[in-house]
Amino acid sequence: MSDVTVVGGGIVGLSVAWRLVQRGADVTVLDGGDDGAWHVAAGMLAPGGESEHEDPALIRLLERSAQLWPAYAKELGVDVGYDDAGTLSLAMTADDLAQRARVWKRQELALLRPSELRDLEPALSPRVRAGVFDPRETQVDPRKVVSALREKLGPRVVPKRVEALSDVDSATVVVAAGCGTAALTGLPIRPVKGQVLRLRGEPGLLRHVLNASVDGREVYIVPRADGEVVVGATQEERTDRLVTAGGVHELLRAALDLVPGLAELELTETTVGHRPGTPDNAPLLGRLDDRVVVAAGHFRNGVLLAPVTADIVAGLVLDGADDPMSADFSPRRF
Repeated sequence: MSDVTVVGGGIVGLSVAWRLVQRGADVTVLDGGDDGAWHVAAGMLAPGGESEHEDPALIRLLERSAQLWPAYAKELGVDVGYDDAGTLSLAMTADDLAQRARVWKRQELALLRPSELRDLEPALSPRVRAGVFDPRETQVDPRKVVSALREKLGPRVVPKRVEALSDVDSATVVVAAGCGTAALTGLPIRPVKGQVLRLRGEPGLLRHVLNASVDGREVYIVPRADGEVVVGATQEERTDRLVTAGGVHELLRAALDLVPGLAELELTETTVGHRPGTPDNAPLLGRLDDRVVVAAGHFRNGVLLAPVTADIVAGLVLDGADDPMSADFSPRRF
């Protein structure tokens, strides 16, 4: 019997397992084999929240995890695409600016003129009306992170689909199965569909992550050092895995309006993922009962919250200690 079984082989489950192993636990990860939200995610590490209505407790958790990411990336021992060049948050029109200005004010970020923005990113459209630079927002490549964690955990990761927690022969079970957590625990986690595009060209077109409102359409553009550019993401309350013409058109139109030079890049991949959302879109972190611990429901923040989730769950499992920062995110709140 393993001391701890982690159900779920995505970025959250693997991060939890790695932290437990580092602290001396005997851990098995049961990986159902499905690519989770991490496989589609662009890897933006944006702790400030994207809405003026963001819950303060969640923002504190996001900020704490963002502070952990530089050391966590180094700890993995290989290049996982961690990049601290920062993010430009942009507004294309006056209406876009009105929508974003309240968030920027809360974040206490200085408004930049179009000429200042193009000094930072010459490839931006001259139509960009205003924006801000946030050096706190970084990025990482989730696919590289998952690959590194799987390498570290080695044979502890076992390909097995879990249909019921009663089938898991372990004294402690950590459920980190993303949207699959709902069926295993009965907790209210819903899949929120997101379509994402990957482009490829010569490196250097963009340096910063771009997060923009373009004529009312939300889009992010994440450049990688190797020339890959990730464009996303739609947000749809749907469960299907269809890449739709409308979704691709919406993303490409917004991205090309923002950065016309992207038109010359090769479209290499179109993917669909499902973010695990809860009724309040905040994560589920903590004990469900004496045997089961939940680490799921991270919605849009699974990649960002992986390090802090790992620390919180390891402390709970091995020390019996509830981290004060997780108090607002108990799975029992539902």
